[in-house]
Amino acid sequence: MLSVDAIHVYYDAIHALKGVTFNVAQGELVTLLGGNGAGKTTTLKTLSGLLRPRAGAVKLDGESLGAVEPHEIVRRGVAHVPEGRKVFPRFTVLENLQIGAYTRAKNTLAAELDFVYQMFPRLKERQKQSAGTLSGGEQQMLAIGRALMTKPKLLLLDEPSMGLAPKIVEQILENIQAINRAGVTVLLVEQNAAMALAISHRGYVLETGVVILEGPASELAGNDLVRQAYLGG
Repeated sequence: MLSVDAIHVYYDAIHALKGVTFNVAQGELVTLLGGNGAGKTTTLKTLSGLLRPRAGAVKLDGESLGAVEPHEIVRRGVAHVPEGRKVFPRFTVLENLQIGAYTRAKNTLAAELDFVYQMFPRLKERQKQSAGTLSGGEQQMLAIGRALMTKPKLLLLDEPSMGLAPKIVEQILENIQAINRAGVTVLLVEQNAAMALAISHRGYVLETGVVILEGPASELAGNDLVRQAYLGG
């Protein structure tokens, strides 16, 4: 489904991604690991068209996304949940979800809402509540739900557990696994490496803009370098 071939991405003179190559097959849940500054967020921004590679190619279902505008990438089936949730605090939960559906036909709205509420029943309970009054975990559910309103083929998730209590982290990752089981392909950037690998099929490890390891999640979880760097030894 997604093919990333030797992309080089810069911030002015800073060479952030240095020939990054990876792929995500339809139906997979793939995790992208790495420390701060490794290039994980840059990778997701490049996939969603917010950044452009100077070299290399990003393809979705065999078609290049290199010159495609971000809103059109959404229409083609890629939804990006950014780090920090970025909900609209003064709008209600329902209004935030409706904003997420701007690329969809109005007659599909009920079906998409039903799917979101099935995944996140708390959002249905809070649908008339202002998003800014939700807890951090509820806001993360809303951010993911808003992305699901686009009915994505591929869901990009950037640090969905950041700043959340351990029990809520576990719940959010269970939700992500359920979304994947429902047929949505997922590329996950997650600081909680142990839990991310536990729910993923495969993984890649980025270090200073270069992929240094890849493989089945179970193999990465047992890799000495990964254990020492990301799993606490």
